[in-house]
Amino acid sequence: MKLITGGVCAAKGYKANGIHCGIRKNHSKKDLALIVSDVPASAAAVYTTNLVKGAPLTVTKQNIANGIAQAVICNSGNANTCNWNGIQIAEEMCGLVSEKTGISAADVVVASTGVIGQVLDITPIANGMDSLCAGLSYEGGMNAAQAIMTTDTVPKEIAVEFTLGGKQCRMGGIAKGSGMIHPNMATMLVFITTDAAISPEMLRKALSGDIANTFNMLSIDGDTSTNDMVTVLANGLAGNPCVTSEGDDFNTFMEALNTINVQLCRMIAGDGEGATKLLECTATGADTLEAAKTAAKSVICSSLFKAAMFGADANWGRVLCAIGYSGAQVDVNKIGVSFRSAKGTVTVCENGAGIPFSEEEAKEILLQKEIEILVTLGDGPFGASAWGCDLTYDYVKINGDYRT
Repeated sequence: MKLITGGVCAAKGYKANGIHCGIRKNHSKKDLALIVSDVPASAAAVYTTNLVKGAPLTVTKQNIANGIAQAVICNSGNANTCNWNGIQIAEEMCGLVSEKTGISAADVVVASTGVIGQVLDITPIANGMDSLCAGLSYEGGMNAAQAIMTTDTVPKEIAVEFTLGGKQCRMGGIAKGSGMIHPNMATMLVFITTDAAISPEMLRKALSGDIANTFNMLSIDGDTSTNDMVTVLANGLAGNPCVTSEGDDFNTFMEALNTINVQLCRMIAGDGEGATKLLECTATGADTLEAAKTAAKSVICSSLFKAAMFGADANWGRVLCAIGYSGAQVDVNKIGVSFRSAKGTVTVCENGAGIPFSEEEAKEILLQKEIEILVTLGDGPFGASAWGCDLTYDYVKINGDYRT
């Protein structure tokens, strides 16, 4: 598995672009993205479990019910959620892609992100389509990554190269996500492309299987968005024998997908709204996988613990507190906690009780931008990781006037 550049355009046969069309008031911010495959592709998606869902999710679900898609259009600045004409606007966005590219409107994934409850005017999108399509390029992945950003401070893209059936394959992804991230089926907006040949059924199986250990283990602020969606397109242009069942090739595909998803999780967590630190909690020694996942995610979700990490305070009691109310079946008398960063490792708790440690050393470790929280739950065989960020003053500032 080799990391490469290119994002959603790393794989064969994908063009992309992103422009400012006028949805967002800031003209320096791109707000409309398009990704197009040269040929129809297998498609799969997972969606937010929030009962309030953005209209684009409804339209996308209908469009890829047959397991095929060829394009993705996404706007930022407006979520197109809770609008009386939301479905109509989402369908019109698909129609505009069809009009300009010749791709069937029924083969378009549509997504929106931004403010909830504000009517989305189709006019700037329609006016920007000529420019958007004219700029489609096999090197346009970064433009698309920038156009889907909202409160993100940096674009997020990743790509890998791998081999299936003796053929070189590539997979790339872009994501947006900074706040309102606490998924229970999908997360934020994530668009993944690959030139590997895989059936829609196996693609769905791969995606739904992987998010349980990646995007569902990510939390910024405990809020599940209305527009969360992860989609994958696989156009088969690498020429490998189509993956239609489990086996070595499917396992390799899963490894590539997991690599993409883990890296995007880390990027999103590190760019949480107002965040100064990426937090990764790894719980090991659990008797069950569910216990390890529950414990790790509870630590990442604890507002008190997140605040302690912002202050570089080795308040390990908040780790045990979070595990204690998580519902994970663990023996609290076996819990151990260590903090690790580029500055080293400090163990602060063993067998459910504190041990002597240097507060000065711990502070140096916790002042770094990437912090690992290492939790041992016993001597069981299961482990899991979760990702998040610290809780800062700026999170409140950003969300205090997000709409206005």
